[in-house]
Amino acid sequence: MADAPLSIAQVAPRRRGAAPGLNEFVDRVSAELVARGHHVLRITTGDPVKRLLGKKSARSLDIVHVHEPFAPSISSAALRHSYALNVATFHAPQERALSTQVARPLVEIFFGRIDGRTVTSEATAQLLNKYFPASYELVAPAGEGRDWSAVTDQLEALYRRLAARRHPEGGDPELRERISARPLIEVDLHMHTDHSGDCATPVDVLLQTARDRGLGAIAITDHNEVSGALEARRIATEKFDDLKVIVAEEVKTKEQGEVIGLFLEEKIPKGLTMAETIAAIREQGGLVYVPHPFDRFHSVPDYEHLLDMVEEIDILEVFNPRVALTSFNEEAVRFASKYRIVSGAGSDSHVAQGLGSVRTRIHDFDGPAEFLEAMRDADITRKHKNLVYVQTLKFLQTTGRTKAPKRRVPDAKPVRGGRPRRRGEGRRASKS
Repeated sequence: MADAPLSIAQVAPRRRGAAPGLNEFVDRVSAELVARGHHVLRITTGDPVKRLLGKKSARSLDIVHVHEPFAPSISSAALRHSYALNVATFHAPQERALSTQVARPLVEIFFGRIDGRTVTSEATAQLLNKYFPASYELVAPAGEGRDWSAVTDQLEALYRRLAARRHPEGGDPELRERISARPLIEVDLHMHTDHSGDCATPVDVLLQTARDRGLGAIAITDHNEVSGALEARRIATEKFDDLKVIVAEEVKTKEQGEVIGLFLEEKIPKGLTMAETIAAIREQGGLVYVPHPFDRFHSVPDYEHLLDMVEEIDILEVFNPRVALTSFNEEAVRFASKYRIVSGAGSDSHVAQGLGSVRTRIHDFDGPAEFLEAMRDADITRKHKNLVYVQTLKFLQTTGRTKAPKRRVPDAKPVRGGRPRRRGEGRRASKS
């Protein structure tokens, strides 16, 4: 695979005012790449960027290489619509007042989608670091006698490094074939009980509500605690033989946000580094699930930390109904697509009323390996649930009570609603 040809879109404007030599750069590099067996799609001013680079075309491209992606431009539009790995080359050392002064917050959002940054001069790198600090790789500088083969060598090596970080496609076909004959169940992968400091839903209420709403499996992900999930698994084993409980924990790391460990048996202490937390999840044979990865209203890893850990992510949460801005979920979809990470979703419910507002339909499973393979073919469905409503309920249930686990709502009862599953329908293969 290291020598397999890549599919690369080269995106640059053809117009007056473009950086000197920009179009020659793109044309020469594109010709070199084609000569080496790669497929190159040249996109320029006037081309239908969304159709060529959007979600429907995501699997057909390995790299989208944009040149001078300052807004407004064809290159900026490419970053807006791309679902592939993005490389940017900055050429001119002149400041762009519109992008660095007026529209800087918007430009930063799109620049946050860049996976590899290159410049053609040290002066350009210095200017960019003033406004958009990052690591910029210097490709062979401009000038007479420029060695286009050497320039292409650098860029091809960068493309290969980025492509090598994507998760392998296909997973374990034999295991997936084996579980494909099992019944389909609906799961909710992110929720809390009163063992979390910011939730007042008793374990038994959560379980009864999950069963009444037709869920076949749930992952209980209390903050920095597994006691609620362990209790839920014990109760479900005794009372609900058609509801599977995945013991999990949403762990607050030292400085890099939260991460969920699925299929745990023991509590992982908060305050470790992300690497230490992931190692602790692996030690228990668990899976690494990253919740609400781009929601700046939650404690999340920043983009650089996500890139640092991309090989370690088993499942990325691409939909969370408690995320305030739709764009945060969209960024998660984009990130999962470009790195081929298995997608997941959960209600992040802190009140029983929110349980099952997003469901993932998968084949029944036994243990983490089968679960991960089942998730590769998952269908995620959303049920409208008013965010203000569930957030208000959370506020009313928790405000004025001590910040401690196992708080109780007076006379708590299961919440009815949804489509109850008949007993025996979609039974699991075995307990987890």
